[in-house]
Amino acid sequence: MLKPIRTVMTAALLTIATFAMAAGIRGDHPDTYVVKKGDTLWDIAGTFLEKPWLWPEIWQANPQIQNPHLIYPGDVLSLAYLNRVTATAGPRAEAPVTGVPLAQVEPFLKDLRVVDEIDSLPHVVGLEEDRLRSAKGQLAYIKGLANAVPGQRYAVVRPTQRYTRLDRTVCCDIFDAQELDNRGRRTADFERFWTNAVTPDNGQEVLGYELMQQATGTITRGEVGGIEASTLLLDDSGREVRIGDRLIPVQAQPYDLQFFPHPPRQQLDYGRARVIAVTDMLRTGGPRDVVALSVGARDGIDNGTVFSSWRVGSEVPDRMASSGGWDRSDDTFGRNSRVRLPDEFAGHLMVFRTFDKVSYALVMEGIRPVQVGHELKHPDAPY
Repeated sequence: MLKPIRTVMTAALLTIATFAMAAGIRGDHPDTYVVKKGDTLWDIAGTFLEKPWLWPEIWQANPQIQNPHLIYPGDVLSLAYLNRVTATAGPRAEAPVTGVPLAQVEPFLKDLRVVDEIDSLPHVVGLEEDRLRSAKGQLAYIKGLANAVPGQRYAVVRPTQRYTRLDRTVCCDIFDAQELDNRGRRTADFERFWTNAVTPDNGQEVLGYELMQQATGTITRGEVGGIEASTLLLDDSGREVRIGDRLIPVQAQPYDLQFFPHPPRQQLDYGRARVIAVTDMLRTGGPRDVVALSVGARDGIDNGTVFSSWRVGSEVPDRMASSGGWDRSDDTFGRNSRVRLPDEFAGHLMVFRTFDKVSYALVMEGIRPVQVGHELKHPDAPY
């Protein structure tokens, strides 16, 4: 039986590689260790090393392991770094020991993806019996699939967010996640009216449009005999489908089968990597919630990348240093009269799906809620 996800993932996150230093081995370690079913390299490292996040050190000390992500029950690992003993490979009768399997995290993931534009995507133009909503076993009629043939599979998706970035040299980048209506158009958000007013489209970079999967279906008839819409039979019990939803081809394997937690491949400038959204239209999230990040493959982010999430320190007025400071409102203090407070650690996130400019991560654990606007840092950042 699989270990509880909380135990497994917490152990994984606590063993992320941090700094390039030699691994310190516990004084009571054995010279060798025989891999057992259910082990992982970081489990072994956590047992025998003083710094358990340095699990790659064990691989480097065992050249017989050709792939560090594939060790097998029965493999004999050398733990003697200075005077290595002979290490041997075990039988290959059982499945290899790998990373954190998809099965342990999949129940918490959301069917989300990001595309560069949505206007060219095929869309639902009508529903069976002129319904307002349709579900499994019912028909949806699609415009924009002129060459569709019976048997083709599509996912029905709904645009939910438009992610943008404004590059500023004065302070830090401004990120925005604006909700979309059923047409995929931006809605009026009066709570953020002034933010949107001072960050116009001119100069903004569109990071992408978020699509949430509603259902999947199979084409049963194309645009034939004068009919101007293809017919899609909905064949799963996902969310309800409505007019305006878009279509994209079904992905055979949208997620990796396993995840190997590791720190970011490169240092990101402060203010460049932020939490830009929490799924289900929330602004705060906790363990097992999905969050969208403002960085992706172009920033060197890949699946398994682990960040620590930090509340950005406030800039507060130093009332003791100003004449009449206790009687003044905060907005009357200039930059030179303010003090930047430290950032505050919230929790750890692991990326599970990466696009070019945006990625999605799962909140693994933390001491306070993860919020939109949190700064992303190395998992072992001290401040």
